[in-house]
Amino acid sequence: MAPSSATKHDPAMVLWATWRHAQHTSQVLCRMQQRLETRIISNTGIQVLTPGKVTKQPAPVVASEGVRQYAVALEAEVLAVTEALKLQDALPEVAALSLAGILAKLEVIVGADRDIDDPTDFPWPHLASVLRDLKAIAGDLPPYEPDRTTTRADVARHLKQATELVEAVETEEAAEHLRQTATSFAETSTFPEPAEKTAEFQEASWRRRSR
Repeated sequence: MAPSSATKHDPAMVLWATWRHAQHTSQVLCRMQQRLETRIISNTGIQVLTPGKVTKQPAPVVASEGVRQYAVALEAEVLAVTEALKLQDALPEVAALSLAGILAKLEVIVGADRDIDDPTDFPWPHLASVLRDLKAIAGDLPPYEPDRTTTRADVARHLKQATELVEAVETEEAAEHLRQTATSFAETSTFPEPAEKTAEFQEASWRRRSR
């Protein structure tokens, strides 16, 4: 389908292109966190079967910074996916101005990466069949060509936001740990009770005051 002037300015087409970019960015971040996860798993040591015994390979200690990088990448992926989901949720409010725009809206609906009970159940295959029919009549949508500069900028933006969130969580956890430690110390600490004064001491004190 050759892009026309109406197609370029169709709000549905703009939303579709933005959604495709958000999806692509989330996939880049997904691959990043998967690589970090694999690195962490490979550094934890595995059991090796040898004749007659089971030994465990010596494994280097996983650096806390590596675990933190994984947590940041995972949070960044969530932020990117959330951005794509917000675009999907905005779809009903966007009016298509062309046949290409209608195709774009159907493309988002059918290609949405949602948690659905059964993708083979109604209405998913039925919507996909409508999309195929429309493409056969009107032609396919223009191919998506990700812009590396824009993708890198969005990945960096999500990573920055994720780093701030992880740092905030770490700060809160550290403060909570200090509060729990202080509370535990206060509850377990015992101080000597003041010794009771004997009757003889009290009587001698009374005699001194009465003189």
